[in-house]
Amino acid sequence: MEGLLSLCLIVKNEEKVLARALDGVRAYADEIIIADTGSTDGTKKIASEYTDKIYDFEWKDDFAAARNFAFSKATCEYIMWMDADDIVTPENGVLLGKLRKRLETEKPDVVMCRYDVAFDAEGRATYSYIRERILRRENCPPWVGCVHECISPQGKIIFSHFTMRHGEVPGKVRGRRNLDIYQKNIAAGVRLDPRHTFYYGRELYSNRLYAEAAAVLTGAVEGEGWAVNKIESGKVLADCYIALGKYDEAMKTLLGTFRFGEPRAAVLCKLGSLFKRKKMWREAIYWYSAALTAKDFSAYGDFDQPECRGIIPLVELTACYWQDGEEKKAVECHKTAAELQPDHPSVVFNRKFFESRGLL
Repeated sequence: MEGLLSLCLIVKNEEKVLARALDGVRAYADEIIIADTGSTDGTKKIASEYTDKIYDFEWKDDFAAARNFAFSKATCEYIMWMDADDIVTPENGVLLGKLRKRLETEKPDVVMCRYDVAFDAEGRATYSYIRERILRRENCPPWVGCVHECISPQGKIIFSHFTMRHGEVPGKVRGRRNLDIYQKNIAAGVRLDPRHTFYYGRELYSNRLYAEAAAVLTGAVEGEGWAVNKIESGKVLADCYIALGKYDEAMKTLLGTFRFGEPRAAVLCKLGSLFKRKKMWREAIYWYSAALTAKDFSAYGDFDQPECRGIIPLVELTACYWQDGEEKKAVECHKTAAELQPDHPSVVFNRKFFESRGLL
């Protein structure tokens, strides 16, 4: 088959979400490739309603191997990947249609797109980053990494406003799978590179192995690697110390991330929270205020938490100004927060609080 865009997925027991994923993107893909790693539910039947290119792949505890297998079956000029629990909204479908035209006219080797992976109750993205989403099939580098696999972008790279959203799987509970794969590889003598050292530390933290995570993430912060991963490692390392009750170590770690670039809003908010914990209101106000004016680094490939430049520091400043006796400033911060997110739980609580005192 000759066409412009192949869509590749690796799946296993995805009957609850696969149709949702494919419905959003089928109109923009010239072919759909499904690599099934051992489904025992209705995944293959659902997939067959969208494509006849369904291939079995023996699971080897290696996501990169599965992605490379799926990519090997593609026949179009470009390949786009997604997970079965990802979502292309109608708005982003329009953007994907426009992106197809850019593929034809600009002929890039890689298209970088935003990936939204966490959301608030209203569906606003609270955690995002940039990923390689579409790649030219000819001379495409291989996927690498048994977990948190990636392709290093090479050649002509363009950026698109198209955004993939990571959706929830009903009833799915996060387990130890990724951590177990990392530990299996480490036991076999595999040495983790700086990027995977960070991800391994984060998997340890997610599984509440805080002391072990702290040891790994300390290496990620102090070793080689990209500045963005060092900063993110520092953020998670600070969370480990907080979970262990080592608040001074957490503060030292957060301040240490300033070595790697301008302060990120999420780091500034964490510093504010540490001073708030100590009831040092003026110091907390300083850091939360700094977060409000922090630079947006999302376009630079950072792990982006937009709430840390908006609603989070505003509601925290409301509380800190009130505790510090600055009633007028507390109300002002509340009003700004209410304009931004009127239904945010903290805004609703503060509205009732100020109304009960005749301040609104």
